[in-house]
Formats: sequence, C-alpha cells, structure tokens
Amino acid sequence: MGKQVLLVGATGLVGRGVLGVLLEAPDIERVAALVRRPLAITHPKLRMQQIAEFSTAALAGLDLHGLEACLYCAGPLPLGMTEAAYREATVATLERVAQAYARANPQGYVVYVSGMGADPGSRLMPLRVKGQAEAVLARCGLEYTCLRPGIVRPVDGVRSPHRLRGLAYRIGDPLLGLAARLAPSVFTTTTAIGACMLRLVRSSSLRPPVIENADIG
Repeated sequence: MGKQVLLVGATGLVGRGVLGVLLEAPDIERVAALVRRPLAITHPKLRMQQIAEFSTAALAGLDLHGLEACLYCAGPLPLGMTEAAYREATVATLERVAQAYARANPQGYVVYVSGMGADPGSRLMPLRVKGQAEAVLARCGLEYTCLRPGIVRPVDGVRSPHRLRGLAYRIGDPLLGLAARLAPSVFTTTTAIGACMLRLVRSSSLRPPVIENADIG
C-alpha cells in the first residue's frame, strides 16, 4: 500500500503546488486535504476534510488516523495584521492541528512551511511569530521538520488564490525568474517545496528539524 498524508493549506499558493506534486507521486495513495473551503479539483487520491474553522472542537470531530505525515502549508500573509492576530492564525492554529494529528498518529511526522529567518527572538514580527510556531513543533512530541523558504515562485500552473497577488506574480514573473538565477539561495518554487516534502515523507532515516531555503531544492 502507498503512503497516506494529511495536507493542511491546500487552497493556498504553496499548498496548491504541494498538492500537485503529491497527486503525481505513484507511492502516495491518499491525500487528505484539511480545508475551510472546498477545493476546485477532484482526483481519485484526494479526500477533502472540510471544517468551518480550525478550532479544537472541529478538529476533534475529524478522523485523522492512519496518516503517516502532516504537511502543513497554511498561514496568512502578515500584511495589515496585528501581532496578536498573526500569532493566533499562525502559532495557535498550528498547535491545535498538531495536537489533533498527534492524538490520532502518535508515531506521525509533521513538515511545517515556516520562513527564512524564523526566530522567536527576531525584531521583525513575522519572523518572530514564525519562530514561535517552530517552537510549537519542538514540544509536540512528534518527529518534525521546518522548511524555511525565502521568496516562493509559483510554477507549473500554480496560481495565487488572491486576485491582486496573482496578477502581481504574472506581471513580475520574468523579473522573479531573473532574480532567482542571480540569487538562488533566496528563491525557491512551489514545486520545489512539494518535492522536498515528498522526499521527507519517503525517507526512512532520521529527518532534520530544519531545512533552509538553499537546501529545499
């Protein structure tokens, strides 16, 4: 039998890229997508678990058993958000999902899409909160890996779910492509993140707690 994984954030930019990689992988048997709003695609491997909010009560009502990895790609952009609101959406939500997943899969594994420079002691609010989210995984009792991508380019047909952001990506893609060639250590792609996650899920050896952007692929 193939591997069965939980994907959180499949409607977002990164999550869409990861979902595409997983559905194409022959050894992935099932992708359980935990979403607030339905996905616009169907696939024999894809199973949606839709809840109105990522609350403790809603998560407790899900059957998450038998999912050997939780791939967490969810999280808002911090633009216009207070630190308290961003922490709730980033740290608290991750903690609730990780706890629900760990209860159902005590031998499970979590991969979290964090960000380059994440540090709970950072002076920059988004990086400070991302660092606090990484600390949640360090105490969740499961094996985990935090990916720290820099600037993520959507590729292979992936589009941002946000209209204005998607338009900016399309207009700026030639410049982003050039910048990525000039500074590859700062850039990655949606497909590269998905491929990195797939390698980690497939790995039978001890996986690193942190993977920096340059090593994502």
